[in-house]
Amino acid sequence: MPADQPSPSTPLDAERAHLAASRAALRTMRAEAEGLDISDVTANWVNAEVLASELAQRIKSLADLAHTPLFFGRVDYEHDLGEADDETGRRFYIGRRHVHDADGDPMVIDWRAPASRPYYGASKKDPQDVALRRRFGYDGGELTAYEDEHLTDPAEAERSSALLQREIEKPRVGPMRDIVATIQPEQDEIVRAGLSGSVCVQGAPGTGKTAVGLHRVAYLLYAYRDRLARSGTLVIGPNRSFLRYIEQVLPALGELEVKQATVDDLVAGGGIEIRGTDPSGTARLKGDARMAEVLRRAVRSGVRTTPAEGVVVVRGSRRWRVPVDEIAAIVTELLARDIRYGAARDALPQRIAHAVLVRMEAAGEAPDDRVQNAVARNPAVKAVVKEVWPLVDPVKLVLRLLSDAEFLARAAEGILDEEEQKHLLWERPARGVKSARWSPADAVLIDEARDLIERTGSLGHVVLDEAQDLSPMQYRAVGRRCSTGSVTVLGDIAQGTTPWATSGWEEALAHLGKPEAVVEELTQGFRVPRKVIAYASRLLPAIAPELSEATSIRDSEGSLVLREVPVEELDGAAVAACREALEREGSVGLIAADARVPVLSAALTAAGLAHLTPGQETSESARLTLVPASLAKGLEYDYVVLDEPAAVVDGEPDERTGLRRLYVALTRAVSGLTVVHATPLPGELAAG
Repeated sequence: MPADQPSPSTPLDAERAHLAASRAALRTMRAEAEGLDISDVTANWVNAEVLASELAQRIKSLADLAHTPLFFGRVDYEHDLGEADDETGRRFYIGRRHVHDADGDPMVIDWRAPASRPYYGASKKDPQDVALRRRFGYDGGELTAYEDEHLTDPAEAERSSALLQREIEKPRVGPMRDIVATIQPEQDEIVRAGLSGSVCVQGAPGTGKTAVGLHRVAYLLYAYRDRLARSGTLVIGPNRSFLRYIEQVLPALGELEVKQATVDDLVAGGGIEIRGTDPSGTARLKGDARMAEVLRRAVRSGVRTTPAEGVVVVRGSRRWRVPVDEIAAIVTELLARDIRYGAARDALPQRIAHAVLVRMEAAGEAPDDRVQNAVARNPAVKAVVKEVWPLVDPVKLVLRLLSDAEFLARAAEGILDEEEQKHLLWERPARGVKSARWSPADAVLIDEARDLIERTGSLGHVVLDEAQDLSPMQYRAVGRRCSTGSVTVLGDIAQGTTPWATSGWEEALAHLGKPEAVVEELTQGFRVPRKVIAYASRLLPAIAPELSEATSIRDSEGSLVLREVPVEELDGAAVAACREALEREGSVGLIAADARVPVLSAALTAAGLAHLTPGQETSESARLTLVPASLAKGLEYDYVVLDEPAAVVDGEPDERTGLRRLYVALTRAVSGLTVVHATPLPGELAAG
């Protein structure tokens, strides 16, 4: 601090002064980046474009977000971590990004840096050389309070953090926010796991598994930035509403370039338009892992091991002949190697050309690689390759498989029975590919076929959220995108609501190609109030008896209200419950069976209550979201009104799936849940 300024009179004043100085330093860092002249520092225009793009991203990442605290904590170590002989070697402010002063000394260190780790993991039992941990409280961007823990003071009792509790319970208005200030030790262990290993997180509602996955991406990009800059990262969510809800978390942590997609996005393309849907039984069958072998057979079904005649290559005045049996041996050997169809097809002309070169050398010639390549391009060689190893279009192949009974029967023999084959078959489209009513499950089959022909590119790391709802074939599609990288799988078996939902993580990880992944279970809740999660957990014996019951650190008075009304008053009661919730601070979600949404939307409009759809940002003028139960997964609201639980259950094809959908809906509340019903509650909830 400049000498002409008075010293702060209180510790809070001192912290505010450090915050102001840190913000000033961040502005200086941004100004310096903006002032860099890079016009003459690159060898060519391509490098100049790349450098300019990287500089633009650097400038963007240095933006000072006024309502986002620049630091949220401080650790004072017992011993210096650096060479400084003052407090700068022992005291570190922990924040969302690194900030340094004019001399390069850190004013705020990134939460992902090694020196930050004890902020999350240190305790009185294991102080990790931390003498003091200080948490800060903010109102918007203004620092308003602090709270200290003296980890090496035996006289200070172990106690919970009021500021930490307040931050966890802060009203949720708008999209999902980061939890960087409230990461718990068990979450931090998962976040900081190395890049080489894959992790599967089984997390009960409110345990923060989605946030853990996103913060893990941010950590990996910090710790392995060069490697992941080359190979890429991807976050996969269940639907677009969910992705819109989480899209601000990584930018708030300074990571601006991570792509997000759904599984449908991954397998899109190939010239098809998704215009149809499958019955649940057909969709389950198309998602069955057995379809991978059916497709493999179908892709290779056109290969002929024996050509009609041998190859005769004319070069100058000489003729070189490769007989039928030798070509057959080459084709048979390539099939036995079980390499991708396209790679084998590319290798075939080279293998035939090599057979010709062997004959040339035996005749006293000395051919080189250029001669071999020329022979491989010879029309006679190309003709026999076309005959025995024809090109395969993955879209046309899947169309034929689904519309040609004889072709399907040959490919599925011994794998699918006749009844299953009938479920798969369409009528042949009048105009082929363009007129076919492709379904999302068909796109996954096309993606599998495409990979059988040509290898799918692999990313360095993939985060797969709500993974319990994927089919085996969808797992395979995701696994192809991280075959040489790693994956963070996030999900909850109890929330599986698709007909093909996975029954266990061991099976799912095998389909994903990551059987070695470590499975971690999070059961300590930080979001859902204790009474609400206990009430929802009454469903666990029916929907996932193998899972541990979740607990919660939060006990909010009046957090659970059950309200039974006459059937003719149901709509009005739901609207009234929403109006009551809107009198409190925070977001409100009205969750209902999909079939009830139009009726409730009309009732809300008639009552003058503005409402949004999932994925839209809430605001002070419209804090209420009307949520179809099918889209509620992964979302959260301060207050939830759940309309007619029995209708949520009845909206699914079977009772178990319906109860799982209800479990999801019951566990979206952060502060309070009101259940409004006219029909008796499911027996599992009524009991106890």
